[in-house]
Amino acid sequence: MEDRRVRVLVVGAGLGGLSATLFLAQQGIELLGISKHRGTSPHPKATGQTQRTMELFRRAGVAEEVLAGAAGLGGGLVIKVAESLRGRVFHTIVQEDDDWVTDLSPERPAMASQDHVEPVLLHRARELGAEVLFETELVSFEQDPDGVTATLRTRATGHEWTVRADYLVAADGHRGTVREALGIARQGRGPLSHQIGVVFDADLSLHIAPDKLTLYYLRNPSFTGAFVATNTERRNVFTIEYDPARESLADYPPQRCAELLRIAADAPDLDPEILEITAWEMAAWLSDRFRSGRVFLVGDAAKVTPPTGGLGGNTAVGDGHDIAWKLAAVLKGEAGEALLDSYEAERRPYAKLVVNGSFANYVPRFAPHLAGPDVPDEIDHLHLTLGYRCRSGAVLIDDTDPSPMEDPADPSGRPGFRAPHVTVDHDGTKKSTVDLFATWTLLTLNESWKADVPSLSVPDVADPTGELAGRYGIGAEGASLVRPDGVIAWRTASPPTDPARQLATVLATLNSLPTNHDHHTIR
Repeated sequence: MEDRRVRVLVVGAGLGGLSATLFLAQQGIELLGISKHRGTSPHPKATGQTQRTMELFRRAGVAEEVLAGAAGLGGGLVIKVAESLRGRVFHTIVQEDDDWVTDLSPERPAMASQDHVEPVLLHRARELGAEVLFETELVSFEQDPDGVTATLRTRATGHEWTVRADYLVAADGHRGTVREALGIARQGRGPLSHQIGVVFDADLSLHIAPDKLTLYYLRNPSFTGAFVATNTERRNVFTIEYDPARESLADYPPQRCAELLRIAADAPDLDPEILEITAWEMAAWLSDRFRSGRVFLVGDAAKVTPPTGGLGGNTAVGDGHDIAWKLAAVLKGEAGEALLDSYEAERRPYAKLVVNGSFANYVPRFAPHLAGPDVPDEIDHLHLTLGYRCRSGAVLIDDTDPSPMEDPADPSGRPGFRAPHVTVDHDGTKKSTVDLFATWTLLTLNESWKADVPSLSVPDVADPTGELAGRYGIGAEGASLVRPDGVIAWRTASPPTDPARQLATVLATLNSLPTNHDHHTIR
């Protein structure tokens, strides 16, 4: 007999796990989140949030708090490959005066680090009713056709107890045990390098732009590594590449790390306060499967991404949101079990693009000697984060274009792509279309499309500029059906014949629910 019964058990409380927890709680799903660690991450890693990630945080009501984590930063970014902060520059990736693209979303990118974001997500999840326990580890689990039974251990006391859940979300990181217990293999380039990570405090105001996030990939005669300065008044990170066959963590005491920091910063008098020194492995892996029965892999449990490009944490947040809205739909009876197949179908190809693109960034920044024809092409950041096309049974694609991405600055409005940001008149105010997608939403300018269909919102919108009709490809007569995650699932440029029946059939198909054979053909 189990000690607890919940709908979802989330193992892990990093960015992926806490995102899944938060978005499940927002849907009113009873869940338990656990983490073997003492609390959220204290380390300023995974810095930076894309506009897509910020849109998801906006829906959860935490965007402003996340943005506050970049206090003092104007949103600017400096990325260079150089000998040191003031030394020879080999390659400039992002200039100090490069402008952010701000007209594609109601949100701008953020520059908050993981040690700030995770507590924000945790607080909001608990505020919404989620229970999250730290210092609690997964001992074992078994699944059957009806659910998952997990044995947990409270680390402080050694007490073991069981939880019965309908589903398990594995967000236990790249060293987690769930993927291995399921027998899911990984493929990829594997280990790329080994790094000594140094977390430190120092006054860097004389050495970096005070309103920019500064990232330097360093090729110095004394070392190869990276220097990340998130703020002149906050913690910063310095990494040094090392060979574990010749050295170990013990070979990098605080005194040596401080001296290398002075060389990196071109600051002989710099007196850094070394907070932590750790060893870690940079790698590129992709799990063969993201789902096994009632267990789903998210974040680093599903893929391991080189940090070159800053998409690992953002992808984890996206994973958490995607599995959350789909699990919630199934658990509420609004969708059939087969909807959950769309998680792997959509997220694994995306993760593959992220891993390959990050490796393509890694080569010129860390390992130019690996350059060659087998290195993937670098991927346009905006195309990937705002222009990726989902392909699964939860999208009705009516064209043969195989392209995985499009230019978000010139959106087509086709099914599978993110619904474009357009400012419309709604309830007497100007509003972004992004803010309309709390549930399944039908965007239309044709009153005849309005029908009473369960779980479907048809907001009253006005399109004075014609931008909605054009960007969504619906004209004055058609309609665009948008999923709760802001992805276009279906569209038509034609007026309806029987809107209630037509929309009910489309929704049932997308949600893997039975449909009546006499319903209209989906067009």
